[in-house]
Amino acid sequence: MTKSIDKNHLNDPELSHNMVHYLLTIHKLKESKGYARVTDIAKDLQLTKGSVSTAINNLKKKGYVDEEDDSKFLILSDKGHQEVHRILSSRTLLFYFLRDFVGVSEEVAENDSCQMEHLMSEETSEKFFDFLKDLACTCEKIKESGGTIPENFKFQTALDLCQFKTADDFVESQIGDKHLDTTDI
Repeated sequence: MTKSIDKNHLNDPELSHNMVHYLLTIHKLKESKGYARVTDIAKDLQLTKGSVSTAINNLKKKGYVDEEDDSKFLILSDKGHQEVHRILSSRTLLFYFLRDFVGVSEEVAENDSCQMEHLMSEETSEKFFDFLKDLACTCEKIKESGGTIPENFKFQTALDLCQFKTADDFVESQIGDKHLDTTDI
């Protein structure tokens, strides 16, 4: 069963770039180790445990982070989990757009997509997905109709957006803390 995204909680204007990195780090640690502790987050982000504790308490107050009942391990709340998936989706779309369509280097695309990922509104994210899907799936449409793709056709990407029916499907597919690895698609 696909979980529907609660869009009322997404794109919190009070969620800073640094706070986003705490959420992404908790997500990454939970995925890779099965747990996330303040110590692990501090080590991963190269920060002090004190500054991480302060930030985590702030994220708890905002409803993005909880603690597991039987331990002090940190977990993302539903709100936090939804925000992480939205951010990862934005980062993925931005990365491939900048690298494949705009033509910047992979390093620049990585840095710029990281800077912009949490700033897009829900409406912009959905429209951006639709726009990129239309561009990316043009090749498939040309092939299906028996045509050939011109050699100088510049609107091609390594990201297979044609497999997703909606932006919500794309958001739900986000699993890692970086852009999607096209080998997994």
